[in-house]
This record gives sequence, C-alpha cells and structure tokens, in this order.
Amino acid sequence: MTISPELLLLVGSVLFFISMLIGKAGHRFGVPILLLFLAVGMVFGSDGFGLVFENVQTAQTIGTICLTVILFSGGLDTKFSEIRPVIWPGVMLATLGVLITAILTGLFTFWLSGHMFPSLGISLLTAMLLSSTFSSTDSASVFGILRSKGLSLKNNLRPLLELESGSNDPMAYMLTIVFMGIIQSGTHPNIGMVVLTIVIQLVVGSGMGYLMGRGAVTIINRIRMDNSSFYPILLLTLGIFIFAATYYLKGNGYLAVYIAGLVIGNAKFSHKRTSMKFIDGVAWMSQILLFLTLGLLVNPGELIEVIVPALIISAFLIFIGRPLTVFLTLLPFRKIGFRDNLYISWVGLRGAVPIIFAILPLAAGIPDSRWIFNMVFVITIVSLLVQGTSLPMVARWLNLAEKPQKHKALEDFDVEFAEEIKSAMTEILITDETLKYGKNLIEMPLPDKTLVVMVKRGEQFFVPTGQTELHAGDKLLVISDNEEALRETYQNIGISNFSYQKNQ
Repeated sequence: MTISPELLLLVGSVLFFISMLIGKAGHRFGVPILLLFLAVGMVFGSDGFGLVFENVQTAQTIGTICLTVILFSGGLDTKFSEIRPVIWPGVMLATLGVLITAILTGLFTFWLSGHMFPSLGISLLTAMLLSSTFSSTDSASVFGILRSKGLSLKNNLRPLLELESGSNDPMAYMLTIVFMGIIQSGTHPNIGMVVLTIVIQLVVGSGMGYLMGRGAVTIINRIRMDNSSFYPILLLTLGIFIFAATYYLKGNGYLAVYIAGLVIGNAKFSHKRTSMKFIDGVAWMSQILLFLTLGLLVNPGELIEVIVPALIISAFLIFIGRPLTVFLTLLPFRKIGFRDNLYISWVGLRGAVPIIFAILPLAAGIPDSRWIFNMVFVITIVSLLVQGTSLPMVARWLNLAEKPQKHKALEDFDVEFAEEIKSAMTEILITDETLKYGKNLIEMPLPDKTLVVMVKRGEQFFVPTGQTELHAGDKLLVISDNEEALRETYQNIGISNFSYQKNQ
C-alpha cells in the first residue's frame, strides 16, 4: 500500500501531539516521559490500532540520526567545569564498566539458558551479543530523566552520570559489532585485532571530536551571515557532519559528536543562546521520534514468550551486574563514597540506545536476532519502570538529594544575558503593601549595585527614572550584582513571590 505524504504528516503530527500531552501528564505523576513515548508507539502499532511499521533499515536510520542529535545536545549542555573533577571515573565507567557489564550479564544469560530455559538453546556468543547491546547506560534516558525531574545531586553525581551515559555508547556499539562479526564469520576471533579496533575507534573518535569541535567554533565565529536564523542550522549541520566524517575516518562517530558538543558548548560563538535552544528543541523532538519509532517497530504479542527470562536478566542486571560493575570500576577512586556508588549503580538506565543496537543484528539477519530484540525491549521497559521512576526517591533515601532552589521564570520580560554575565534578574509585582515603602522609584530601599531597568504598566513598557511614580500592579525588571542583599530587601518589604533568572 502506498502511503501519501499528507497521510504520513497527519499521522505523524497526531502521534507527536498525543506523546507531548501524555508526557506532560506523566511528568506530573513522576513517570518517565520517554517510557510514555514508547507506550504511545506500541498502542498505535500493529498489535494496537494497527499502524504497521516493519522496516528495520528505516528504524535503524532514524535511530542513528536521533541518537546523534541527542548526544550532540547532551555535550552542548554539559559544562566542562562540572565534569572536570569526575572525568576519570566517568571514562572508566564508560569503557571498563561497559566491558564488565557485558561479560557478567552475558555469562549469566548463557548459564540461565542452559539451566532454567534449555529450550532457548542459545550459544555463548549469542548471549554475549545480547548483553553487549544493553551494556551501556542510555544517554537519552539519563539526560531526559535527570533534567526533566530537575534532580539536584550532591558530590558531582549528576555530571558523572551524564558523562558516563554520553560517552559509553561507543564501547557498547563496538562490542555489538565485534560479536556480530564473530557470529557471521563463524571463526575464532583474533583478540589482538579486536582490541586494536576498539582502541583505534576510541582514539580517532575522541581526537576528531575535539579537533572538529574546535574547528566548528572557528567556522561559526568567522562566517558572517545576514540571516541570524542560519546559525542554529549551521550548528546542527556541523554536528551531523562530525558524526559522519568520523565514521568514514574509522573512528566512533557517537563519541566524536558528544566530545565535539562538549567542546563547542564550552566555547564562545555567535548566536550561542538561540543556537543552543534550537538544538535542545531538536533533541527533544528526536527523543519523541526515536521512542515512537521503536514502539511502532515492536510487536507486543511477541514479548510474552520472553517476559520471564527477560525479567530474570533485568533483576540480575539491576541488583547484581550493575552494582558489581560500579564498585569494581570505581574501586581506585577513594573519594567516591559507598552511598555514591550505590546511587550510581541504581542509575544504570537502559533506553533507546540498547534497542537501536538490538536492531543491528536484526538488520544483518543474525540468527536469533528477533529474540534478542524482544529481550532488549522488555529489559529496557523494566529499567525505565523500576529505575527511572525511583531516581528522586532513592536519592533522598541515600541522603544524596539537595533541595533545589525553585524560582519562577521571568513572565513579562523576555530577557536573557550573555553566558559570561552573572547578574541576577528578578521580576517583581508592586502591591499596595510595597508602596508603603515609597511611591516613587527613588524611595524604594533597593541595595547598591541594583537597577530597575524596565517597568510594565498594563500593556505598556517604559524605562523608568528615579522620579517615576509607581502604581499597584506595576511589574518591575530588576537587575542586581548584589543578590543576597536584594533577596534580604525583598523579604523586608514583603515581596516573596518573584521571578528570578541568573546564569550559573
């Protein structure tokens, strides 16, 4: 059946709209919105409303593009000053940690198939291929859940977890490709060549990510375009180019695009604020598209036969495999405490990336590939349900959650400073109580290094002077370099409900 572009756009827009509505409701009840996007795809799929999508190659292409954008956005939003103290633990988790997870879970899966589910009849190589696909934590899930929940963690845990999830996909990808190659060739692997290939991929990927990230900053700053709308598009184009170019240079594109994002995001470049917002929006759209696509691809009816072994493997991964990996990998880092290790173990979130990697053997026609895909799908859902919904609760149990400062965003003044300006901006409402402290602006007891730069009265905006008479209902945009004194002043004159914005 030929699908018209109009029908495709109609169905696609409806699915996106429903996903966003359900995501908004799920966020209120603490359900990971990525899981809800996945559920929407399953509900509208072949076993639900009958929307048939079985093109594995298309799903693989969509997954690759979306993951590239998500990793690039994750790198752009990560401040190097935050990850500098945790670089080496993050690198160890992203490399050695992935390898240990794959080995432990693969051996357990092989043992399980031989003792409890002999009818599966899977080989050790198939078990290792399965474990390799979900051996990394998922960047889309970790970035999405930690940031959407606004979770504030002690001891640099959040940058460590985001660094791990952003940089550990290459190792899992290479392990998946290696075991696929061994199964397809039917010969014993050359361990030396396997290790050399992995090292080359990591070295070339990290090197090209850094160099091309620096080059991208230079290009953006030197190109002068009359239409400022082109700058966000240029940034996205450069990110995709870095991924593809590194692939053809025999490096790992996923690692390169994350490191490039890290380099670019921590540099100064033209139209940075608008470009970063654009990439953030595209990244969220990519997450919705990615999880919808994967939800449409799966046949829920096929998951029934793998539920029991998948649940057992999930339990092993969550309660034994991941914790054992974390404690072994971080053993040399004495400053990371026991409770920190426990929480890092719990944030072993699986998500879209394992399912994307599980599509690779499916597309290549590897034996038992459909079984692998269904197993990974169930393991992912279990991880999002069990771990994804409980991150804030576990952080509080371990006394690792800091109470985040909650501020309303500016409502009437759409103003943002350049990143290097650290002045605080507040938006306050003048009331009859406030006017008791002065009816003219000059009479207000504001601290030093504080300016009222704009007033909104009704629908009119104007720049005030010291003699401006204030009215009840006026809204003032106040900028200050003396934040503590300003907060104290607000408290003294009875202003408690104010909007706040400041670059960190």
